[in-house]
Amino acid sequence: MTTPAPARRTTNQILIDLLMLNVGKISTIIEQQGHSIFGQANLLSKEEINDYSLEFLELVVMLLQSATHMDRRSAEFNALRKFFTTFSQQIQARGSNLDEFVRYIQFLQRVFLDNLEADATVDFAQSREILLLLASIFNDIILDVFHVYLEEKERTIQAQQEELRQTSTPITEIWDGVLTLPIIGTLDSTRTMMVMEHLLSRIEAERARVVVIDVTGVMAIDSQVSHHLIQMIRAVGLMGADAVLTGIRPEIARSLTSLNIDLGMVTTRATLSEGLKEAFRRLRVEVRQGNG
Repeated sequence: MTTPAPARRTTNQILIDLLMLNVGKISTIIEQQGHSIFGQANLLSKEEINDYSLEFLELVVMLLQSATHMDRRSAEFNALRKFFTTFSQQIQARGSNLDEFVRYIQFLQRVFLDNLEADATVDFAQSREILLLLASIFNDIILDVFHVYLEEKERTIQAQQEELRQTSTPITEIWDGVLTLPIIGTLDSTRTMMVMEHLLSRIEAERARVVVIDVTGVMAIDSQVSHHLIQMIRAVGLMGADAVLTGIRPEIARSLTSLNIDLGMVTTRATLSEGLKEAFRRLRVEVRQGNG
């Protein structure tokens, strides 16, 4: 009577057996590499690195045990992806860069391959299947980490741009009923809408009657910038306030002339100081120089 040949192990079962037989060794290697990458830079404590290493191995076993074939929509696969995205967000918040984290993920994959090579019971075809499976898992994880990194960068850039817009267009109440708006840099459509909304809210809140718009900090004016400027002046008028435009330098005046921009309906003054004097005159406020 012939003895039946043992059933051929699945790719998932080979990896599970590999982990079960070598879990102590693999865990130690992963922890050592984690300390080398994250510990020396004080990004993670020894306890955090050990916890992350153990959680990673547990999630991998759960994923391999869940099904014969890899399902990227499964709860186990999503749990592993969530683990790495949360992990990457934490170390990024502590000052790590993406290169270090990707290097760590690639190292995790290499740990499995190194231990696979030492298993003489695995033939070439099985090794190839395992290699493709690991590549599929870890490539998806790296892509997820890249997406998280790029989204975080985008949020940071947008927050910095918003802060820059806010600080570059401060609206100040100089006197009861008088607001000043110094414009620095270039007026694009997005910035114009943001400044206009903020300005109109301040006009309503402060019941402003005169707004002095100073363009000394505007380096150049083209047709688009002048259009946005006129939009802003008209909006001030619709709110029942007067706009006084100041700081138009000779080169800006020449540009406006060459563009056939008509500012005849706009009150202009050479400097911010002159613009404030005009605002006080309209409010019938008399400013006198005190005796020294």
